[in-house]
Amino acid sequence: MSRRVRFALLIFLLATAFGTLEFFYRYLDTLAHDVHESPLIKFIEEFSGAYSAFLFAPAVIWITRRYPPSWRNVPQHLALLIPAAICSTSLMWGIRVVLFPLFGLGEYDYGRMPQRYFMEFPAQTLGYLIAASLTVLYDRQVRAVQLERSLAQAQLANLRLQMQPHFLFNTLNTISAVMYEDVRVADKMLARLSDLLRMSLEQTGAQEVTLDREIEFLRLYVETMKARFEERLDVSIDAPKETLGAMVPPLLLQPLVENSIRHGGPKVNVHVSARRENGTLLLEVRDHGPGISGNRKGIGLSNTAERLERLYGGSDRLDLRNDNGLVVTLKVPFHVDPNAAGG
Repeated sequence: MSRRVRFALLIFLLATAFGTLEFFYRYLDTLAHDVHESPLIKFIEEFSGAYSAFLFAPAVIWITRRYPPSWRNVPQHLALLIPAAICSTSLMWGIRVVLFPLFGLGEYDYGRMPQRYFMEFPAQTLGYLIAASLTVLYDRQVRAVQLERSLAQAQLANLRLQMQPHFLFNTLNTISAVMYEDVRVADKMLARLSDLLRMSLEQTGAQEVTLDREIEFLRLYVETMKARFEERLDVSIDAPKETLGAMVPPLLLQPLVENSIRHGGPKVNVHVSARRENGTLLLEVRDHGPGISGNRKGIGLSNTAERLERLYGGSDRLDLRNDNGLVVTLKVPFHVDPNAAGG
């Protein structure tokens, strides 16, 4: 249901609630004065008034957004209020004239119409002010939500931008060290790095990518590092087919594997696994290094934890523990690309 439909429904429900309250007030007032008449009379009178005013709500909403309430815009609002009040009162009178005989209540007598227009004008003005106030409050809430969402997206983009130079600096630093030892290997690593940067640029602006795409990026990174470490680096990936379509933040796994490579010792063994548990995608990066002491986290781990918290909520999306090395567990809500699913 769109926001416009929800807002129109809200105005309709308010008109119904107002008509209901007025009906009970007027009908109980007649009973208190020992006047016995059909409750249908008050029902038609009050609901015809409430719904007649409701029909002009779209015009009130439009002019309130076009001319926000202020002393300078009073003439524009009066230009709508006065004819709207006259039309609403005329419509209300016409409905009663038709429905009273139709339900066997006799002819409807509203008295002298000029005086009735003046009598109804304060009530019409109050309804106008309520509709205008609700419009202002609703629009403020929508803008606040949009600003909050934009801020969250900007913060996520900033976190990701922090990761890209960090990853690039570390990789270039590794290549620089290799260059003095083996130019051929360094050249091979630079070629792989260019492929990594191309993939990274293709994902610019994307909040999420498929796990399959993220693993492809990770494999390319591992191949780049293997050009230097060769048999000293062993990275295995276990991701069942059912998990490959899941959406994850880009640059999610690479910082974790990089952390294992940097702190894993002379021989690095890393195992990356993915599995689905109900509505959660569990990603695990396990190495056989020295583990982690205390709650110390580098840029990669801290950045990853903050990105997950901002994107999905909750502070328990990343878990660190020592188990014959460091084990990093990530929890991501399992969902697939709706466009891909629809295709």
